[in-house]
Amino acid sequence: MPELSAQAGPVVAAFDFDGTLTRRDTFTVFLARGLGWPRFVWALLRCSPWLAGYALRIVPNNVAKGKLMQATLTGRSLAEIDGWTAQWLAKDFPGQLREDAMAHLARHREAGHCCVMVSASPDIYLKQVARQLGFDALLCTEMETAGEGEARRLTGRMRTPNCHGEQKVARLRAWALGRFGAAGLEGVTLYAYGDTSGDKPMLRLARYAWYRGEPWTG
Repeated sequence: MPELSAQAGPVVAAFDFDGTLTRRDTFTVFLARGLGWPRFVWALLRCSPWLAGYALRIVPNNVAKGKLMQATLTGRSLAEIDGWTAQWLAKDFPGQLREDAMAHLARHREAGHCCVMVSASPDIYLKQVARQLGFDALLCTEMETAGEGEARRLTGRMRTPNCHGEQKVARLRAWALGRFGAAGLEGVTLYAYGDTSGDKPMLRLARYAWYRGEPWTG
């Protein structure tokens, strides 16, 4: 892995999660762990027209994902989701982290850089993951809730746009304005790491980018 370049001013390292820090997608495994495989498969069957349409590139990512979220998360209490997260972290997450990507993350943290997870997966479990991995900030798809206190439940809808593609850039820019003031990302050296076409807008924004573990110039 190449040495990190010395930089003047703030340095931000933005990491995609699924497939970049991990070896595989985590959201479907999280849902299957929480629901149990029979109920998860039934949810997939109910959503199959939209999922098939997405596979054929005739249904947008956010639409297919939204249908799956509605089928699996609507009405779930936050306490129940916390239980799902604990099970997933204990049984499915160990062994999923990619050593090369985690080495990059460790180097950035040791250098004192601001590390940000930028993911299309939802906040309902990524908040715990981001804390566990030592990230300074989490930018992801946020889920809508209804009710108050212990009665709060998921509506199954996204509260923010799906954090995918150009939305990753929009979220990073908005976050940087709050973190660094009016200069935003213009005064920052940005490193970015991703593994799919949905990460490439974020990689193009960076001064230094890695795609599927290799340096990338777009």
